[in-house]
Amino acid sequence: MGGHRVFCNPPYGREIGKWVEKAFRTNEDHGNLVVMLLPARTDTKWFHDYIYHKAEIRFIRGRLKFGDSKNSAPFPSMVVVYGQKGN
Repeated sequence: MGGHRVFCNPPYGREIGKWVEKAFRTNEDHGNLVVMLLPARTDTKWFHDYIYHKAEIRFIRGRLKFGDSKNSAPFPSMVVVYGQKGN
């Protein structure tokens, strides 16, 4: 039964695919709304297995900067939304 809402900005390391898979499975199994801030790495296995044609994708124009940092991220970003089910 859905109803929960989750936002996730996972660590951007080698394990990111596990985070994306967990978000996908949480949505599939429980119908929860899951929103993720991710690097826009469209060439990865996790993108094709768990995001492409399975979630809503919003690509962010430009590069993100966090807090008072003078430097922006060295890669593009995207917001991925797995829609809430059962409502």
